[in-house]
Amino acid sequence: MSEKNARTLQDVVEAGNIVETLRNRQNPAYVVPVVPAEYSSWRLEQRAWRETAVLFDQSHHMDNVVLRGPDALRLISDTAINSVANFHVNVAKQYVPTSEDGYVIGDGILFREAKEEFLFVGRPPAGNWLRYHGATGGYSDLEIETDRRSTMNPMGQPVKRKYWRFQIQGPHAWPIIEKLNGGTMEELKFFRMSHMRIAGERVRTLRHGMSGVPGLELWGDYASYVKVREAIVAAGEEFGLRPCGGRAYPTNTLESGWIPDPLPAIYTGEGLRRYREWLPADSVEAIAAIAGSFVSPNIGDYYLTPWALGYGGFVNYDHDFIGRSALQRMDVKTQRRKVTFAWNTEDLTKIFSSMLMKDGVSYKYFDLPLANYGYFNFDTVLDAKGSHIGLSMWTGYSENERSALSLGVVNSDVEVGAEVRIIWGEPDGGSRKATVERHEQLAVRAIVSPAPYSAPARRNYQPGWRTASS
Repeated sequence: MSEKNARTLQDVVEAGNIVETLRNRQNPAYVVPVVPAEYSSWRLEQRAWRETAVLFDQSHHMDNVVLRGPDALRLISDTAINSVANFHVNVAKQYVPTSEDGYVIGDGILFREAKEEFLFVGRPPAGNWLRYHGATGGYSDLEIETDRRSTMNPMGQPVKRKYWRFQIQGPHAWPIIEKLNGGTMEELKFFRMSHMRIAGERVRTLRHGMSGVPGLELWGDYASYVKVREAIVAAGEEFGLRPCGGRAYPTNTLESGWIPDPLPAIYTGEGLRRYREWLPADSVEAIAAIAGSFVSPNIGDYYLTPWALGYGGFVNYDHDFIGRSALQRMDVKTQRRKVTFAWNTEDLTKIFSSMLMKDGVSYKYFDLPLANYGYFNFDTVLDAKGSHIGLSMWTGYSENERSALSLGVVNSDVEVGAEVRIIWGEPDGGSRKATVERHEQLAVRAIVSPAPYSAPARRNYQPGWRTASS
């Protein structure tokens, strides 16, 4: 079957080499839907989460999957590397599923809102995995409700979501939260849930802290979106709160150390055929583009283990789950691990200056503040001898660190402080993606650094949550 007539992801896989297909997808680079690109400037918005406070609007770019019934917890246990032994009501947990071969499908957050009700929030791959196994795995006492992420509608157009979702983060976050509450708020333990009232609305709360200091994630019925948002903005004005737009939002992870959107390990293996036949040909897994200098004809070379993404501490063998046997066979000591790469300023300047030269080399454009030009990004990382030792996967600029940074993975024997080379730009002048102009590659020097890179986040993050093993 040709891809033109494809109805499922399996059809797409069979139509040609899937790496080549995804490397030449014509869809534009990912942007956060609905939310304006900037409210002030992305530089001021980045500084706000470090210096004052920021309002993140997460209402539109993630799927919601509600699981209800006695079988909901069993589905989670059967598909997650995490233990559910202490997954109590009003507790949240990062959900990480793997394939039978032990490679990561995706991730997201699960909120236990009631004894038999869970809410998954995250990018589509992990949510799709939950939905598929819930529908096909014999869970008779299970109800699944899906609320897909918003389409790319301009701000102000009608958007129907089940929930709005905000975060108040930064060193002034807690005074703003207490002002909204009308009094002192108890600082719950990390990832514990409660309620509060904002503008007369009872809303859910999650103790969070993406900037390394206490903050809250908030959600409620979408009908109260405007009312609650206006109240938060008004309360935060005296504390320097800035709403964060779609340009700055995806760069906060450069400082906090979470690698978004790993390529789901689903494109190979006969055991996953039924899943690929379940996923439509217009799913994220089928249409999202691979970008970067790392090119392999084998899609499996893009797969990542939990340890590579900093999730090794979540792996718990107190339950049976998909991928358990494969993970037990892996040698933990030899697994790649998550790091931050701090880019060399002189080499970054070469990239920028090349676009001003009428004659001469043009390097791949480095967009600000997020430089990724595909949905799944993989740049080759080399050591001083020219050996391939890792991948750079999420690249951009931090105004707070005054540096270009990227998140990625390195071999287990690569030490923090080592100088490496990141190959910026695609081979042979670039792929046919709409986001790629003709260019030459550049070997950019970078220093292997901890993840999280931000010192406040590294000191104050909950141990084991999105943190590195380095």
